[in-house]
Amino acid sequence: MRWLASYRTLALLLGSCVSITAHPSSTELPDQAKAKQVWQLLDYMAVDYAGAVSRGTVVKDSEYAEMQEFAAEAERQVGELPHGQALNRLKQQASQLRNAVASKAEAASVAEQARGLAAAVLQAYPFPVSPATAPDLRRGAQLFQAQCAMCHGPQGHGDGPLAATLNPRPIALADRDRAAQRSLFALYQIIGGGVKGTAMPSFRALSDDDRWALAFFVGTLAYSDDVRAAGSKVWQANAEARQAITGLDALTQTSECALAARLGDEKAAEVIAFLRSNPQALASARAGSTSIAKAKLSESFAALERGDRAAATKLALSAYLDGFEPVEPALAARNRALFEKIESAMTAYRAHVASSSVEDVRAAEQSLQALLDEADAALAPGRADAAATFIGALTILLREGLEALLVVVAIVAFLKKAERRETLVYVHSGWIAALAAGGVTWGIATYLVDVSGASRELTEGFSSLFAAVVLLSVGIWMHQKSVAGRWQVFLKQKMSAALSHRTAWFLFSLAFVAVYREVFETVLFYAALWTEGNGWPLLAGLGAGASILGIIAVLLLRTSARLPIGKFFAASSALVAILAVVLAGKGIAALQEAGWLHTSPAPTPRIDVLGIYPSMQTLLAQTAVLFVVVMAFVINTRSGPMASVAKDA
Repeated sequence: MRWLASYRTLALLLGSCVSITAHPSSTELPDQAKAKQVWQLLDYMAVDYAGAVSRGTVVKDSEYAEMQEFAAEAERQVGELPHGQALNRLKQQASQLRNAVASKAEAASVAEQARGLAAAVLQAYPFPVSPATAPDLRRGAQLFQAQCAMCHGPQGHGDGPLAATLNPRPIALADRDRAAQRSLFALYQIIGGGVKGTAMPSFRALSDDDRWALAFFVGTLAYSDDVRAAGSKVWQANAEARQAITGLDALTQTSECALAARLGDEKAAEVIAFLRSNPQALASARAGSTSIAKAKLSESFAALERGDRAAATKLALSAYLDGFEPVEPALAARNRALFEKIESAMTAYRAHVASSSVEDVRAAEQSLQALLDEADAALAPGRADAAATFIGALTILLREGLEALLVVVAIVAFLKKAERRETLVYVHSGWIAALAAGGVTWGIATYLVDVSGASRELTEGFSSLFAAVVLLSVGIWMHQKSVAGRWQVFLKQKMSAALSHRTAWFLFSLAFVAVYREVFETVLFYAALWTEGNGWPLLAGLGAGASILGIIAVLLLRTSARLPIGKFFAASSALVAILAVVLAGKGIAALQEAGWLHTSPAPTPRIDVLGIYPSMQTLLAQTAVLFVVVMAFVINTRSGPMASVAKDA
C-alpha cells in the first residue's frame, strides 16, 4: 500500500477541480457517497487549516489559497446534497465556514465550525462510520506488511525501500503530531479511495473488514506499548473517558486532539492508544451502551427531514427494539426511573414521528438523545457493579414473579377449598413446565441466538392478553359462586362437571402461560445482566428473590385456608379481576412496543405494577376490562338474592 503521500492530499479527491479516486461501495447509496465526500473535506480542513493561518495572519500563501478553495468546494458540495429539512441549515453553516476562512479566523474556531458542519451532515445524511464488529488487528498488521511497508516502512516511519523513489515521499504514519489529528474513519476513507497524483492507490478491492482492520492498525503505529498500558488503566478508572467514547462509532470519529479537550493531552493519547489497539474493549462496551439506539434515532429524524415518514417510523421502532431493548435489563437494575423515562420517551417519539411536525420531532429526538447519554453514564462500569447486579436480580425476580405467584396461589387455594386436590398436579405441572421452558429460553438467549426485541415484546404481549382473558372469565365465575350461597350448590352438585379432565388441562395451560410470560421476561433480563461478568451477585439475587417469593406463597396459602369459603371466593375473584386489568394494559403496551399497534400519548403517569402507561390504547383496554368486571359483578350481586327468593318460594 503506497498511500498518504500527505494527509493534506486527502482533500484532492473531493472536488471537481481536485480529485481522489472515490468509488462508491456496491451497497452504498448515492446520498451516502455524497455526504461522505463532504465529511472528508471538512475533516481535512479541521486538521490542516492551522498550517495556513495563525493569529489572523497567513502563514503560508499556498496553504491558505488551498483552504479558501476547499471552503468554497465544501459549500458547493453541501448545496448538491439531496433536498431535506436540514439542507438550508447546512448551507448556512457552510457559508459561515467559508466566511471564517476568508476573514482568516483563528484555527480553533475554523476547526470547530468544520467539525460541527461535518457532524451535522452525518446526522442529516447518515452513513456507516464504524465496523460492525471489532476489527482484527493481526489481520491489519499482515496487510500493512504486505501492502504498505515497501513505502511507509515496516514501523510506519516513511522509510520503506521505495520511499526514496517516490515524489512526494510517503508520510511517516508513526509521527505523533499528525497521528493526533487523524481519525480512524479518515484513514478508512483514504484506504478505500486512494490518492491520485501519488503512489497511493485505491484499495477498494479489499473487503470492508480488511480496510477497517488496516485503518485500526495504522492508527496504532504512533503509540508505544507503555502508552497503551497506561491507557488501559485510565479506561478502567476514568468514567469521563468511557462517557466520551461509548462505542466503535465514537472511536472511529474521535481524534486524539478532539479527546484532549475533555481528558487532557496525556490521558487522551493513552486512551486512544489503548482503544485503537484493543477495539474489542469498546465492542463489549457497545453491547452495554445505547450507541445503536442513538444512531437509529438520528437516521429516523434524517428520514423524516427528507419527507420519508414511513422509513422514519421504521427506524424509530428499530431504535427501541434493536438499540434500547438489549440494554434495558442492565439499566433497569441500575436506574429504574431513568429506564422508565426512556421507554416512555421512545413511545412518545414514535407517536411524534407518525403525526407531528418536523420541529416537534426534532425536539423529541434531542430530548431522547440526552436521556440516552444519561443511560450510557449509568451503564458505565464501576465499583458498584456487584451490588447493582444483586439488587437488580432481586427486584427483577420479585417484580416479575409476584404476578405469576398470585395467579398460581389463587388457583391452588381454590382447588384446596373445593377439596379437589387430585387436580393440583395439573397446576403444579403447569408452573414447573414453565420454569423448565424458561431454562431452555435462557440457554437459547445466552448461547444460541439473540432473542430479538420484537419477539420478546410479542411473546409478552400475546401471553399477557391471553392470561387477561382467562383471568377475567375466572374472576367473574368465582364472584358468581360467592354470591347468595351459590358456592354451596356449586360444591355439592357441579364440582365434578366444573373440574372435568378438560378443565384440569385448562388449568395447566393457565398456570403455564401465567408463569412463562414472567419467566420469559426474567430470563432475558438475567441473560443480559450475566454478560457483565457478575455471575455470583446475580445468582445471589436470584436465590434471595426466590426465597422471598416462597415465603409470600406460604403466607398467602395459609391466610386463604383460614378464610370462610364464601369470603375466599369473593377475595379471589377481586384479586383475579385486578390481575386481568393489569395484564390487559401490559399486553397492549408490549404490542405497541413491538410496532403492532399505534400509540396515542395520554397525560397519565406510568405505573408498571398496575399496567398503567401513558397511552390511550392501554387505558382504553384496561377500561374495557374494568367495565366488564364491574358489570358482571353488579349482575351477579343483583341476581343472587333474586335467585334465592325464587328458590325459597
